[in-house]
Amino acid sequence: MGFRSHPLPFLWPLAAAGAAGATSWDIFERNLRFFDKAIEDDHPPPPDWTTPNRVILELDSMRLRDFSGVGSGGVPVLIDAPYAGHSATIADFGPGQSLVATLLANGLGRVLVTDWKPATPEMRDFDIDTYLSEINVVVDDLGGRVALVGLCQGGWMSAMYAARFPGKVAALVLAGSPIDTHAGSGPIKRLAHGLGPDFYADMVAANGGLMPGRLMLSGWKSMHPERQYFQKYVDLYEHLDDADYVARAEHFARWYENALDLPGRYYLQAINDLFIDNRFARGEFVGLGRKLSLSEITCPAYLLAGTEDDITPAAQVFAARRLLGTPPEQITAQTVPGGHIGLFMGSGTLRNAWPDIAHWLTDRVRG
Repeated sequence: MGFRSHPLPFLWPLAAAGAAGATSWDIFERNLRFFDKAIEDDHPPPPDWTTPNRVILELDSMRLRDFSGVGSGGVPVLIDAPYAGHSATIADFGPGQSLVATLLANGLGRVLVTDWKPATPEMRDFDIDTYLSEINVVVDDLGGRVALVGLCQGGWMSAMYAARFPGKVAALVLAGSPIDTHAGSGPIKRLAHGLGPDFYADMVAANGGLMPGRLMLSGWKSMHPERQYFQKYVDLYEHLDDADYVARAEHFARWYENALDLPGRYYLQAINDLFIDNRFARGEFVGLGRKLSLSEITCPAYLLAGTEDDITPAAQVFAARRLLGTPPEQITAQTVPGGHIGLFMGSGTLRNAWPDIAHWLTDRVRG
């Protein structure tokens, strides 16, 4: 084993000091193991799916993954995973941290996930209409009616779809979904308004019409720089002999560090039309040829927000209560402890909140 370059040079004094003052080979070897492990976690292989599934449809933008059991009936539950720079495996992250497995274990027999593809140069002009169209192909292939579970960005996309095709959506779950992007206060709102449209347009132009995942990842890390650029390495060093801790860190890194490129046109629409101009909440966004009004959505809705979610503040999610056309008595809103990612993969939320959502869905998808 030998020294290898590391993207964080300020950590080298840690190894040098340990080596210089080492009274045994164990200290020196520990430092080498730490640097190798830190490099592996910064450049991990891509994530895998946890629950058995099969691809039943492959489109330009996605693979539709079916987790259903044999002979599963009723209205399908389609999880619209976020297409915001990370893999759709967030919906099936790992044992004890799988939304898919939780829904299946709590009475839902037919569960599917939109597995969005990373953008290639040929996809640079894909826009929001492209993704709405492909969701529509999926829904029609599944029989023409689904219950949509939208996670984060997948929530506003699901709400757009429900507004455009209200008769095709039996129920709508919005989890950590920014519906009114001007509500509350959060870093994405501040960045979008502070940097302005020209900044994002220049980034897309400089990268051949794509928004690179590596740039988005840098932006997300900058929201919590102490944690992302220092503390996580200190924690790794302190827990280097804890095999469970190291395995968990590796598993999370496979999802977090492998950011996906996005089509530039789609990305700029999201920034400009949704986060800067808030056109969807205002009923001014045009999707597939029509202005989309949230008041057109009248199906039962379930809203889920995190108390410490600084990506999508609860106010942005719960704004749906006043914007949807769904009768108030058919809207359920719940706040759970924790941050954004924990809404979808946190073991506590999956154990305490999602079983209730699964039962709520079951009552609405029986066929």
